[in-house]
Amino acid sequence: MFLQFCNIGATIFSSSLIFKAMRTMNRLSERQRLAELLRSCSKNVLLNQGVQLHGAVVKEGLGSDLMLSNDLIDMYGKCGRVYSAYKVFDRMPERNVVSWTALMCGLIQKGDANESLFLFSQMGLSGLKPNDYTFSTNLKACSMLNLPDIGMQIHNICVKTGFDMEIVVGNSIVDMYSKCGRIKEAAQMFDIMPVRNGISWNSMIAGYVTAGFGKKAVVLFKKMIEDDEQVPDEFTLTSIFKACSVSGAIKEGTQIHAFLTINGFPYLSKPKVAGALIDQYAKCGKLCEAERVFDQVESKNVISSSALILGYAQEGNIAKAMELFRQIRESDNIEADVFLLSGMIGFFADFALVEQGKQMQAYTIKVPSGSDTSVCNSIVDMYMKCGVVDEAEKVFAEMSTRDVISWTVMITGYGKHGLGKEAICLFNKMKLDKIEPDYVTYLAILLACSHSGLVEQGQEYFSRLCNDTRIKAKVEHYACMVDILGRAGRLKEAKDVIETMPLKPNTGIWQTLLSGCRVKGELELGREIGEKLLKLDGNNPVNYVMLSNIYADAGKWEEYEQVRKRMKSKGLKKEAGRSWIEIDKQMHFFFGGDETHPLIKEIHQVLKEMEKRIKQEMGYDYGIKYALRDVEEESKQDNLRFHSEKLAIGFALLSELKGNPIRVYKNLRVCGDCHQFIKALSKILSLVFIVRDANRFHTFHHGLCSCRDYW
Repeated sequence: MFLQFCNIGATIFSSSLIFKAMRTMNRLSERQRLAELLRSCSKNVLLNQGVQLHGAVVKEGLGSDLMLSNDLIDMYGKCGRVYSAYKVFDRMPERNVVSWTALMCGLIQKGDANESLFLFSQMGLSGLKPNDYTFSTNLKACSMLNLPDIGMQIHNICVKTGFDMEIVVGNSIVDMYSKCGRIKEAAQMFDIMPVRNGISWNSMIAGYVTAGFGKKAVVLFKKMIEDDEQVPDEFTLTSIFKACSVSGAIKEGTQIHAFLTINGFPYLSKPKVAGALIDQYAKCGKLCEAERVFDQVESKNVISSSALILGYAQEGNIAKAMELFRQIRESDNIEADVFLLSGMIGFFADFALVEQGKQMQAYTIKVPSGSDTSVCNSIVDMYMKCGVVDEAEKVFAEMSTRDVISWTVMITGYGKHGLGKEAICLFNKMKLDKIEPDYVTYLAILLACSHSGLVEQGQEYFSRLCNDTRIKAKVEHYACMVDILGRAGRLKEAKDVIETMPLKPNTGIWQTLLSGCRVKGELELGREIGEKLLKLDGNNPVNYVMLSNIYADAGKWEEYEQVRKRMKSKGLKKEAGRSWIEIDKQMHFFFGGDETHPLIKEIHQVLKEMEKRIKQEMGYDYGIKYALRDVEEESKQDNLRFHSEKLAIGFALLSELKGNPIRVYKNLRVCGDCHQFIKALSKILSLVFIVRDANRFHTFHHGLCSCRDYW
């Protein structure tokens, strides 16, 4: 009986184990099924289904399961619900490296790189070791925030742990340094990578392009094809054509185009590649080739159309650019995007085509992309560069969202118009709006202080910049301080800034000091700096012109002649002065000494009459020192009358241009004589003249200039 009972008991016990095992197997299969479904929701961004699965996980009693919790964090992160991902993360009784990394990835996808880096530090304190994806994610965070120093610290940890040789980490290191402007470090990392894939090459090529080293990008592309036998993808080709366009390497670009054709790469059906190819030809001045490729593109879109339109605009063929843009407006298949709208508005800004700019602004109201912040920024910039400050202020005030570029554009515009106090006020408002200035914003406020003679304020903002741990002052910022001090006559202090700064001085900063010497008539220091410039950059005609002008102002004609002869012996020529004016939506260009205009005689007659009136009413006489030396006095007067800005104003008066103000634009700095002449003209004619030169705006009214003769 006992044996029989034991046998029955054994059978019951065995069945119980099998039942438990089956239940366990069912639970395991359910767990795996839920995991697979959650991963599918992550991959396909199915938030609603993911939320339902979350409920199923809790119902099954698996809410604390490590694997499923990680999958939930990943799903919520990829679906943009970082808050929900955080809730899952915070309730987990146990976390592993996947938990932390999944949450960091969600934060990066949401654009919150700061929080990802904070989590990375907290993970370190928890004692968990990061894996290759943790490092890769936070290196990306550093590139998003432009934090190369923190990126370098993470790189050092990767080296110590051996993860730097993992391809996903190595690629992220190269990408981080490239995007943070540390191209030398990016190249060093790329060179020591034991294995490279297409992403490695793409990151390095794109890094060279972004840094302005187009030729190095082309060389690397050839090495990629010939040595590593990598097959270029769309990203590679888009980058390499951009490299050819920025470096003017049309020969290499044409060869790559031929390479694609011979190897049967379907570039005409790849919008981004075709657009980059058209852009390359357009930027290298080969518009016929650009249009030929455009005509062959199988399915034309806004990318290829934009490249051709902006190419014609760049070449100054306004009529053709506007005609192509009209075709886009009338097309049912193509709609102008942010890039095209910003590019066209930027073109109007550069050439001060205010009427066309207004038309474009009206068009932006009708298309979805017209409300984009970058388009609004371009409109503000256009009005500022056209001298219509009140319209720029109106657009800025009506913007629904503003980024750091929005504020910087306004501050830059105020500075160019000599409205330094307004620029300072706006800079302070930006801080109150919790927008942190970047290095361009600091450059803008320093230039504003320089143009308005605000020395103490300039020193204060420069000090703030130097104490800002997020940004490192660049040579351009130091040059602003040199300009501020130089214009105030504090030339010794300005020189000390250059000699004690922690960066290597470039020719630009010495030119800034030399300009200050000319403004203040400091001959000896000017001679010293000028000779230094000729040694540093002896093939730049600007340096010879600046030094010879200092000698001319001081009446040192022998030294003047010597510098001019040295310049001539090298075959150097200074850039020709060019001014333009828009009348009845047409651009009229004038060059220094120009006699080709059909109305040149009438223009000179008008100018002579104005000169006579000014002399009689205000005692104006020519600033003869601004004319050529080796000609008669009467010829000097004629030379001054041939200055391009005077010709443009003469044409405007001859055209009986109605309305105020008269706007003239010049590619170089306005000279002293023209400045004096336009001031007087504004008084006797009771007109407002707005002249934009290479440095700033001059608003002439009632015989005064907005620059207060400080330019």
